[in-house]
This record gives sequence, structure tokens and C-alpha cells, in this order.
Amino acid sequence: MSQKASIKGLLRPLPSETDRQRERAGRRPDRDLPSVHRVQATLTVLLADAQPAIRHGVRSMLERSADIQVVGEAATTDEAVAETSRCRPDVVVVDPLMDEPGGARVITQVLRVAPETGVLVFSSVDDDKAITSAIHAGARGYLIKRAGADQILRGIQAVAAGEGIVDRAIADRLSALIRPAAVQRGYPFPQLSNRERDVLECIAAGKSNTTIARELALASKTISNRVSAIFGKLGVADRAQAIVLARDAGLGNG
Repeated sequence: MSQKASIKGLLRPLPSETDRQRERAGRRPDRDLPSVHRVQATLTVLLADAQPAIRHGVRSMLERSADIQVVGEAATTDEAVAETSRCRPDVVVVDPLMDEPGGARVITQVLRVAPETGVLVFSSVDDDKAITSAIHAGARGYLIKRAGADQILRGIQAVAAGEGIVDRAIADRLSALIRPAAVQRGYPFPQLSNRERDVLECIAAGKSNTTIARELALASKTISNRVSAIFGKLGVADRAQAIVLARDAGLGNG
């Protein structure tokens, strides 16, 4: 089976409004949902978004469903990690923008403390780089914030069931987005962005953040954020572990 076929088999787009109208015609939607979407027990959900209004709106919508319980909220990455560790929700609905524009550190951090939790991105960003970053970080689903209540409910149910699900607007181009990174076999850590690879190379060479910032012409705060993101994606706790892992992979000799 080709890679494109396997990706399409895993990730399915949300149905259009026409599809949902057809589904509702002549039957009760909750009783007759396909088995892959049928949830036997109450699903627990954590909402992680920097905007209180978004959290309130999604919570109000979800609380109208008898099958879903919102067990916590978070406005920052640290809060999201702490609440995930405490609540162990089935699904975390998260906007990665709470961390940094286009970033996915919150996803990697959440999955480090609760790898069994499903992550559903709910973001206003319909950007190829942001979508790819989120999927590579471990998100099972990606919805745009124009999604309606029915789409969000279906997304949560799908992610909780272990499915990958994306907004219909994304589905047609998702295979092309994922394929390039998957074939980059020459680099040992394909989950890192190009700039993160540059930073890791410097870390492996034993350079400090100050030196890295000067050499790459970036702000010290930017380097600190990228170093934290690298640690999360590599699954290491500190700089020493990152150096060992990078040098074992042949980095730091340039």
C-alpha cells in the first residue's frame, strides 16, 4: 500500500452540512451513528485555549451533550500540562497558538505526561506549516474555529476512538503536507523544523544559548523557546540528554 493511501485511510475529513442532513433524514442521529463514532462511556475533555471566550463557548456547547464532561480548562502551556496530568482526560481540545505562533510545544508536552490522551487542535490558523507541525507533534485531529457544534462533537468522539480527523478544507491537501517530512530519511530527527535542526546542531557542539543566538542572529528568548521545543520533541529532560542523543546520531561534528 502506498504512503498516500495509508494516510488517507487513517485521516478522514469531517462531513459536510449536506452529508449531515442526509444522515439526519429518517433517523435519530445519536442512536444510529456508525459504531466508530458511538461512545459507550462519558468522554472527559480538557479545554486549552488562551482566550476565555473560546473556552466558555466550547464548554457551553459540550455541556449540552450527555456523553461529554469538561473536566478542566487551561490558558497556558504549563496549565495545560498540569491539568492533563491531574485529570487524565480522554481528549484535550487545544489551540497551539497559546504557546507560540505556529508552534506545537503544548501538544508534545501534553503527550509526554499523558501519551494515551487524544489531542484535537481547534485553531483559527489554516496554515500548512501549522497543520503539519501539529500532526507531527502527535495531534490526532485538526479543526478550524469556524467549525460548528456538530463538527466539534464528532471530532472529539473520533479522536477519543483513536481516529485521525481533519477539517474538510484541510483533507484534500493533507497527504501532500505529510509526505515530504516522511521521506526525509537522511536526518535522524525528522520531527524537528529546519531552524530547530540548526539549534540542535549547535547544542550538540556544546554551544550556549547566548552563542547560538549570536550565530543564528536570533533573540535569546527565541533560542530558549526553540530549545524547549526541541527537548519536548526529542523526549529529553535537559541539555545533557539532548547532547548525548544528538551526538549519538552523528550531530555536533560540523
